[in-house]
This record gives sequence, C-alpha cells and structure tokens, in this order.
Amino acid sequence: MIIGAGRVGATTAQILAYRDICDIVLVNRTEGTAKGIALDIKESSPLEGFDSDIMGTSDFREIRGSDIVVLTAGVPRKEGMSRDELLNTNVNVVKPMCQQIKRYAPDCKLIVLTNPLDAMVYLAKKVTGFPKERVVGMAGILDSARFRTFIAETLKVSVTSVSGIVLGGHGDSMVPLPNNAFVNGIPIKELIGKGTIDKIIERTRNGGAEIIGLEKDSSAFYAPASSLVAMIESMLNDRKEVLPCAAYLDGEYGIKGIFMGVPVVLGSKGVEKVVELKLTRDESAAMKASADKVRALAKQVDALL
Repeated sequence: MIIGAGRVGATTAQILAYRDICDIVLVNRTEGTAKGIALDIKESSPLEGFDSDIMGTSDFREIRGSDIVVLTAGVPRKEGMSRDELLNTNVNVVKPMCQQIKRYAPDCKLIVLTNPLDAMVYLAKKVTGFPKERVVGMAGILDSARFRTFIAETLKVSVTSVSGIVLGGHGDSMVPLPNNAFVNGIPIKELIGKGTIDKIIERTRNGGAEIIGLEKDSSAFYAPASSLVAMIESMLNDRKEVLPCAAYLDGEYGIKGIFMGVPVVLGSKGVEKVVELKLTRDESAAMKASADKVRALAKQVDALL
C-alpha cells in the first residue's frame, strides 16, 4: 500500500512492479490520478515481464490486510524552504491518514517519507499507537546513497565499491561518518583530503536542496523511491539487511524518545534491532546536537496534537 500518488509514490510503485515482488495498492485523494498511474504501470507488464497486480483508489478501506503501508503524502519542499518549515502543514496531512491506517491496517508495518521526516514518523507512532518496531522513517538510506555517490564521483570509481553511512536527523544536522566510509575496504581518508571530504559532507547535507534548486518545481523522487524499495524488499523477504533508517530510540546512542537515523536490522517484523556504532567524541557530539533539533520538532508535534 502506497499512500500518495505523487512522483515518489508513483515511482516507488513502478519499481516494485518491475521487480515483481508484491501486489500494490496506490491510494490518492484524486482517485483518477491513482487509477491512471496504476493502469499505466500495469500496461507495461507484458514488456517488463511482471505479474504483480497494481490498482489505484481513493478508498482507504482497500488497505485492509496490507503487510506494509508507505506514507508519501504531504506538501513537498519548494526552493528556499527548509524541511522543518513544512511541519505545521504536514501535521494536518499526516495525522488523519495515520488515523485511517490505524483503523484499516492495524497490523501493518508503516514506513513514513513525509517531511520533516523525523517529526512526521514521530507523529505517526503517536497517532497509530503501533509498537516502535512497526513504525520507521525513510531518510538515512537516501542520505547515505548521496554520500556514497559524491565519494564515488570524486574518486571516479564505481559506486558499488563505496560504503558509507549517514546518521542523525534528516536535515541540516545529519551526521555523515567519514570514519566509516570505505572504498573496497580502504578508508576514504587515505584517498581524499580533509577539505574535499568536508565539501562532500556539506553537499550531502544539502542534497535535497541542490535538486530543488536545479529543478525549481520538484523535489527529489528517483533516489527516495529506490530507498523505499530497499526497505520494502528487506521487510517482505525477511532479508534482515542492515540499513540506516529513522528508528525510535530508547536509550541507544544515549538518546531516548525520538526517531533518528541509525543503522537497523530490517526484517519481517520491521525494525528488529538498532545497531550501535562506536562513534568518536566529535561524532557523538554531532549526534547529540542533531537529537536536540529533532526533539524540538517533536515538541512542536506534541503541541499541535
């Protein structure tokens, strides 16, 4: 079940269909949009070779029995806006949808994409009352993919040889970890100077804004959709991949009561484990500063409920 047939939702549906791993229901306020996109994707099935069913609807009752619900609906960020500026608007979008999810798919695992991400996934857990392992936000995978892309681009090597991870809140306070970035096992600090690494980190933090600045009328959707699919596949197939996601922290990393980007084991039960990395003093301080910003957003959500 994908709620929101905008560019992220539609692209996620397309990738899932092409991989032929699950049936898909695409929900949108404008039913014709959802039905049209679903039909368009379905008509590509003879050419792409998939048999997964896909349907479009505006009726939330169609989400009954869904294993996974992906919430992409919300007002997108525009040029010059921060993710945090969307909070008041998107609380009013996400809250009633979460009430519908709780009503019609009470046993699902819920993935949230709407910005500001850390605040919206916190809102989703509060409204649904789902256990922490069944509510998760997509952010760290996207931020880490951008980090790896920029490292590979700088070194002119295959991105498949690059590993790297970004923790923290999904915003200006995110915490890329150059000490945990490698090219086929070689630390990037042995291959790239500090000044260049600092530029890569800054570009990673501004990755979404860079795309908005270029496209003007759209935020990113290809890489976010691919990130969602990675999470969905790991859950549906119980692959237990270790992926950076916005998970509820209950003391891990010295942080409690909020959602933040950390590496987690994703399986059929959802977030099955939070993986705690050994951080440097500076990295721990950056995580604390990021947590403070996320906690401030969570307090704003509490005030609006």
